Amino acid sequence: MSTIAIVGAGPQLGRAIARRFATEGFDVALVSRNRTTLEAVADSLSGGSSRVEVFPADVTDRPALHAALSAVEDRLGPIDVLEYSPAPSVEDLRRAPIVEATKVTVDSVLAQLDLYLLGGVAAVEHVLPGMLARGSGTVLVTSGAGSGPMIVPHVANVQIATAGMRNWILNLHEALSGTGVYAAHVAIAAYIGQGGHDSQPQTIADAYWRLHNERTEAELVIRDLPDNYAELGLADKFVES
Repeated sequence: MSTIAIVGAGPQLGRAIARRFATEGFDVALVSRNRTTLEAVADSLSGGSSRVEVFPADVTDRPALHAALSAVEDRLGPIDVLEYSPAPSVEDLRRAPIVEATKVTVDSVLAQLDLYLLGGVAAVEHVLPGMLARGSGTVLVTSGAGSGPMIVPHVANVQIATAGMRNWILNLHEALSGTGVYAAHVAIAAYIGQGGHDSQPQTIADAYWRLHNERTEAELVIRDLPDNYAELGLADKFVES
């Protein structure tokens, strides 16, 4: 049976991706810092034939993240699909508040780089050698669309980090051509679960399944924002994924 590891798994998008892949016969590893949230998501997915297990780890703690992914492999087997979709906690926002473009400082960027770019690099660093050795695997990395497809100046320090993450994955997509391993970036311009059809977690999860199977696109942009999204503060902002 194949295994998907969802890093940054939460009660909306993470749960929907887990359910979609479990329906297709995947075992599911849920990884995030909050054990209580993970266990609630896992409980909601119980009852099927797939195994769903939780592996608490903070992506900014690199040794803990590597240990969690090693535990996934020990308990569920090789990771065939890695989905990385970090979302800031309240504590993250207090420690590294979002700032607009004219107020960016080195300190305001460093914590965002830690969460988005460096956490993603660490997760991919762990799974990619095994995928290359097997000649198969999928890496799907998620950010808000301010990473490149949209300009969102009022969250500029986040965009510096997510733009780096996006650029890296687009380059990785190209570099992996012919290896059997596929990487893609998903840019979400939506307030997950609070817009129209395209913003619904299950709709987005269906798109991830399509990417995994078709293995052609370097990037998918999901757009479902109201015209006044900037005034509402919704742009490039995750409900907990």
